[in-house]
Parts: sequence; structure tokens; C-alpha cells
Amino acid sequence: MSIAVIYGGTRPNSNTEMLTEHVIQDLETERIFLKDYHIKPIIDMRHSTEGFQDRKDDYNSIIDRILPHDILIFSTPIYWYSMSGIMKNFIDRWSQTLRDENYPNFKAKMALKKAFVVGVGGDDPLIKGLPMIQQFKFIFDFMGINFAGYVIGNGNKPDDILQDKNALFTASQIHNELQLLTK
Repeated sequence: MSIAVIYGGTRPNSNTEMLTEHVIQDLETERIFLKDYHIKPIIDMRHSTEGFQDRKDDYNSIIDRILPHDILIFSTPIYWYSMSGIMKNFIDRWSQTLRDENYPNFKAKMALKKAFVVGVGGDDPLIKGLPMIQQFKFIFDFMGINFAGYVIGNGNKPDDILQDKNALFTASQIHNELQLLTK
């Protein structure tokens, strides 16, 4: 089984990235940093006669990169009690892909995947980050994706996550599970 990591943060070496790296240490993964791509917001054309139009951005290239993988890890800072805007923008565009003739089996292909979520926030994230986890659960349920687990870490200032022993422990448990899945 192969792994793609979708990073939704904008700060290099962020707490979220550090916790994610703890999850995937020594595993072969494809790393996708959404901040490095131009992803336009969705224009909802579901009910128009012309349907969704090609947005002429980098979005489809990311879809092409994640589809071959069996396991997806969504890595995002917790911003305002939810995923980052760039992550939400990326997932919003799935509505377009669901109707794109170039991806005729998008939902069925996504339903074959396992997903994990890594999130880090600074304002009581173990409680206030749960709405984000629930949001991911609803997204995964809709797509038929197996939601295999998550870790929420506490961190605000650079390197704070290194003090969150519970999050590091949970990240190690997910890492062990991923090792078994990828053998």
C-alpha cells in the first residue's frame, strides 16, 4: 500500500508538519504541499447547463497524484476550529471532480482508500479541534473513504508540538499501523 500526504499548512517546519513527519518517519510517502500549488476556489456550476468548467489551475495535477495511493494523510493546522483554508479549498473542488468526465470513477476510487488526519492547534485543540475531525469524518463518509484514525496535537509557537507527549505517542501508534499496512 502506498501513502500520499496532503499538507494544508503554509508555514515551513510547522508544528503540524513536525507531527506529521513523526507519523510517517522512515515510510515511503508522496508529499504534496498544497501551498506550492495554485488552486482556485470552486465555482458551483452543478445546476447550470454548461456544468463545471476547467479552472485552469493546478488542482487536477494534485488529484492525479493522490489517486494512485491507497492511504491518504490529511495534515492541517487547526484554524478557527477547522482545517486550513487551502485544505478546505482543495476538498471543495472534489464536487467538481465528482462530475468531471476525465475522472469517471472518482468516488469509487476514493472509496478504496484509508485516510488519517493530523491536526495541530493552540487553543485547547483536543476539544476545539473535534469539530474539524467530525467534518473530515462526514467528508470521508460521503466519499466512502475508510477513516482509519487521527491525532490532534497542541502547539502554537514553533516547536511546541515537541512538548506534547500524548500527541507524539498517538503519532507513533499511527506510524506503527502504517508500517503494518505498507508491508
